[in-house]
Amino acid sequence: MKLLTIIFAFITIGCSSQDSATEPKRDVANRSGKVLIVYLSRTNNTKAIAKIIHEKVGGDLVALELVNPYPDDYKTTVAQVAKENETGFLPPLKTKIDNIQNYAVVFVGFPTWGMQLPPPMKSFLKQYDLRGKTVVPFNTNGGYGIGSTFSTVKELCRNSQVVEGFSVKGGVERDGILFVMEGEKEKEARLGIEKWLEKIKIIK
Repeated sequence: MKLLTIIFAFITIGCSSQDSATEPKRDVANRSGKVLIVYLSRTNNTKAIAKIIHEKVGGDLVALELVNPYPDDYKTTVAQVAKENETGFLPPLKTKIDNIQNYAVVFVGFPTWGMQLPPPMKSFLKQYDLRGKTVVPFNTNGGYGIGSTFSTVKELCRNSQVVEGFSVKGGVERDGILFVMEGEKEKEARLGIEKWLEKIKIIK
């Protein structure tokens, strides 16, 4: 029996070594569990970053959609979001994730709205139990930085391992500048994302 155990252990180690040598970079994160990438994007910049991350780490890519979408008009949306932040209202999500327990790593992507975490992302983080999971925030903003967004993610995920986030300047909707993650800006973002993923040890 002892001999069979040793043989089995040797075979198991051998298979693991072979997988590591031939496994594509984008699947490295999946060795420790399934990956989920959830993002909120109004002007498609956060969506672009989410897609680049997905190319690097694989997993499932999910856009947050609302039961009642925000108005197309920018100023109207700003006023609505300010009121939601003031009252603590959490907009109901149309997006449903039935198998959240199957994911070990959860990326959460969002723009900075009013220097705060957007209410729909608060809805997601409060609705789903992410305890014991690795939570990875990423952000796009109009040049004003992350505000309190990353600290709010940590507050809402006290029982998770929240790692260092990634942030990049996107469009400035207030000034009518929407999607900018293309051309040289996209190349710059890709390089930054790869360095970040290596730093937090999601990829090697």
